[in-house]
Amino acid sequence: MSLDTETLQQARADLTLLHTEVSKALVGQGAAIEQTLIALLACGHVLLEGVPGLGKTLLARALGKALSLDFARVQFTPDLMPSDITGQAVLDEGKLRLRRGPVFTNLLLADEINRAPAKTQSALLEVMQEGQVTVEGKSLALPQPFMVLATQNPVDSEGTYLLPEAQRDRFLLKIDIGYPSAIDEVAVLRRATQDQAGDALPLQNLRPCLTRERVHALQALVVVVDVDDAALDYAVRIVRGTRDLPGLSMGAGSRGAIALVRIARAAALLAGRDHVVPDDVKRHAVAALRHRVQLSADAQLDGLQVDDLLAEWLNRVEAPRR
Repeated sequence: MSLDTETLQQARADLTLLHTEVSKALVGQGAAIEQTLIALLACGHVLLEGVPGLGKTLLARALGKALSLDFARVQFTPDLMPSDITGQAVLDEGKLRLRRGPVFTNLLLADEINRAPAKTQSALLEVMQEGQVTVEGKSLALPQPFMVLATQNPVDSEGTYLLPEAQRDRFLLKIDIGYPSAIDEVAVLRRATQDQAGDALPLQNLRPCLTRERVHALQALVVVVDVDDAALDYAVRIVRGTRDLPGLSMGAGSRGAIALVRIARAAALLAGRDHVVPDDVKRHAVAALRHRVQLSADAQLDGLQVDDLLAEWLNRVEAPRR
């Protein structure tokens, strides 16, 4: 498959339309929307983190409504069992029948994922890595495309469980949802209160703009975006440097470098290009790596932040010249 000018222009137009549609519901979070679309294009999963009320759930719901895909939501709680997510075999009129769980969908919103214990969180490992579920020894493929959008609150630790490192590593991006600007917050109030009562999410004006087949086609285009050896070497140098970075007790593994390349390809297509440039690798590197590294004890005592350490390191890594 070749990426001619017409194909690139059409892809960019479709993705711009999708971005615009999601933005009808979510104001002032353009970067978060862009990164979520990149994860969708790269067949990856996202972990959305932010204090309550900033639109984490709204972003996932808006994406689901703007796409002609199946959407399901699971509210994670301490008593949630793995079978509540994946499904289980039940006895029906003397025969075992498989009851499929909510994971059998295209877009799965795992809301407040850190409210459930590790046993339940681990039910998503096979789902996220292999796109399948094993129930009663039988492997069942999930519908494609498939994407997990998980949310968590970074400040409320009561009744929460840390996500295991292996599970965090399965997320292509960890997207931080920050506070909007004053102007954007006025727009949020207007959109959330005008012509509606109560706490209903402002989704009534969203319309599906991409079909399942078109999403598949766009994901196929990402695979053929050209990445030269210099860009691959750049991604490797970024990741390897985190393993010896002062302030970090654990650096990113090889999956981090793979994530950088997948994200760069999707970012290039989003920009209407058939090749990756160094900025595609660097621009979203913090979001790709922040959940794959750990602060050292001394760095935590000094009040250092992972994002700041990564940003400083990225500015020191020499980018290739095209």
